[in-house]
Amino acid sequence: MKARLEERYGAARVAESFGETTVDVDPEEWPGLLRFARDELGCEFFDWLTGVDDPPEAIHVVAHVYNPATRGHLLARTRIPRDEPRLASVTGVYRGADWHERETFEMFGVIFEGHPNLVPLLLPEGFEGHPLRKDFVLAARVAKAWPGAKEPGESDHGAPSRRKILPPGVPTGWARDPDASGGGPGGAPGGREPDPPDGGGS
Repeated sequence: MKARLEERYGAARVAESFGETTVDVDPEEWPGLLRFARDELGCEFFDWLTGVDDPPEAIHVVAHVYNPATRGHLLARTRIPRDEPRLASVTGVYRGADWHERETFEMFGVIFEGHPNLVPLLLPEGFEGHPLRKDFVLAARVAKAWPGAKEPGESDHGAPSRRKILPPGVPTGWARDPDASGGGPGGAPGGREPDPPDGGGS
């Protein structure tokens, strides 16, 4: 598999490690690569397709396909502009890519041109934003207080407190007072994390 890909795309864009071959192509080569993998390399099994956010400039689209006869694995990758994330759909090559492209569309904002039904798959109607982009603010993590102790020292078990940390995806300025009712950003002045309770340690 590796030799065939090097012959077609050049050795600089092909790598192999731990029994898996990886190839990087330009966006315009994307459908051709997947078709070559299916028709010429015997990768009949489509496993998955997803995105990887790489701010500020790019989103990587990655697909994994498999040759059942030789047990050969191929990881296909391409890089598209983050501010104009468009890529040709490969549903005409692998029917199984349909829902994977829909999920990548709603989670990363990648528009798969030529997809037969590019509509949200998992998120509710009217949802705004793309949750797996690294600049997406997980406001729900701070808008509603967790119904229980989140940190040592906030329960009745006597465990020492520690410095409070924010949930992943929540900017520092969104720190809120855990004793306040209602949602929204707030907390210590200037977005500083609240001090631990009296008697707590770091």
